[in-house]
Amino acid sequence: MSDAKIKVIIKRPDEKAGHVTNISASLKNLQKTVEGNIETVVVGENPKVIMICNEEGKIQKLQKNFRMGGEIFFDIIRGTVIICGESEDGEDFADVPIDFETWKRYLKAWGNEI
Repeated sequence: MSDAKIKVIIKRPDEKAGHVTNISASLKNLQKTVEGNIETVVVGENPKVIMICNEEGKIQKLQKNFRMGGEIFFDIIRGTVIICGESEDGEDFADVPIDFETWKRYLKAWGNEI
């Protein structure tokens, strides 16, 4: 992970959909943003969309952020998350490959009020 700036969507628990910003992709900064060790989850395949979250968000009982998944199988995501992309070589994080409106459609499809 480099110290380069990348364009991301950050969604905090107190935000309906989050916001677009540029952040440093350094491990230290990503951990600071999600308040702990990071875990990555692929939330979209084409293009590849990655969610970075706190790997112990549930154990630490972080504030509920949003619901992710379908009607039968879903998960509650806790704490602040970062939505980004992946570099071509798959070794680093990169600019988020979707626009903010597409992100809001993801949230709505998962059953969240936007």
